[in-house]
Amino acid sequence: MAAFVTEHPQFFTATIQQWKYLLKLDKYKDIIIDSLRFLVEDQRIILNAFAIMINHIHLIWQMQPLIHPSHVQRDFLKYTAQQIKADLKKNQPLDLLNFEVDANDRRYNFWKRTPLSIELRTHKIFMQKLNYTHWNPVKAGICKLPEEYHYSSASFYHNGIDNWGFLTHYRN
Repeated sequence: MAAFVTEHPQFFTATIQQWKYLLKLDKYKDIIIDSLRFLVEDQRIILNAFAIMINHIHLIWQMQPLIHPSHVQRDFLKYTAQQIKADLKKNQPLDLLNFEVDANDRRYNFWKRTPLSIELRTHKIFMQKLNYTHWNPVKAGICKLPEEYHYSSASFYHNGIDNWGFLTHYRN
């Protein structure tokens, strides 16, 4: 297989099937966080920004050299779905039925099949997506200021402190 190098960060959005509020519980947001941490520590991605909403996520990430974006996306979505499914099966089996599908390759589907991925080729576009990501919780009425929302990188850009331990400022 040929080597693949991404030169630019990507804006990535993944949405829960039928916009269901699956990520409303913090334990499911924490699954997303743990997966992102793993991808950074395993040197697959550089993560510049994120916001985890109740039914979708926004990321600005860049693949490390020789890492193909579609492989990371696939692994990330598959792993998070498996972890959420395991918890639902154990703790909320009736809720799991909301994600049952009639498909040959799976019994349940949590993420929409076609996530959005946009290469951020200019600083202007990068900043537009960074602001969009961080203001998303404000627009949703979750908080008044972006840096007040816990499941976001906005506070990192506001005060310079990486409470998550895996973010890279876009200027670095």
